[in-house]
Amino acid sequence: MAKRSKAEIKIQNIVASASLEKDIPLIKLAEALPNTEYNPEQFPGLVMRIKEPKTSALIFSSGKIVCTGAKSMGKVKEAVGKIIQNLEKIKIKITKAPQIKVQNMVASGSIGMDLNLNSLAMELENTEYEPEQFPGLVYKLPGTRATFLLFSNGKIVCTGTRSETKLREAVDLLVKNLHKLKRK
Repeated sequence: MAKRSKAEIKIQNIVASASLEKDIPLIKLAEALPNTEYNPEQFPGLVMRIKEPKTSALIFSSGKIVCTGAKSMGKVKEAVGKIIQNLEKIKIKITKAPQIKVQNMVASGSIGMDLNLNSLAMELENTEYEPEQFPGLVYKLPGTRATFLLFSNGKIVCTGTRSETKLREAVDLLVKNLHKLKRK
């Protein structure tokens, strides 16, 4: 049996959304907190920067929030908890724990093998490769939401998955597909 290369992947960013199920007075929030930016003429959401965990959140007056920057689901939940604590400072009580939904995960790592991007561009479907424009090959993994950036040194970036399980499955499938091509 062929020796499998060890793929290492690490989550770099999770984009998640949730609803606080309450209207939020954004002007009042912006006036009360120093870690916020709110320019309603330019964008309808308030930006809240959270130091720990290092994340940013877009908060809309409808109570919808989008959180970015967390590197784990635990950190996403922690960030949403901090948003709720900040809302309590302006007397807004969130009584129901918001349902958090992952919209996208970005991960990077290495699959531990060199890649010939020119031949992969020819052999794999769903690829884009223009080395004059960008040194990586874009590969949409069939049957998944995952899109990979592949580099000749074996480094990869994966985007599009919504759970750590789906991310790991996509990386395993990518490695399997690449090994099949190497055996040809």
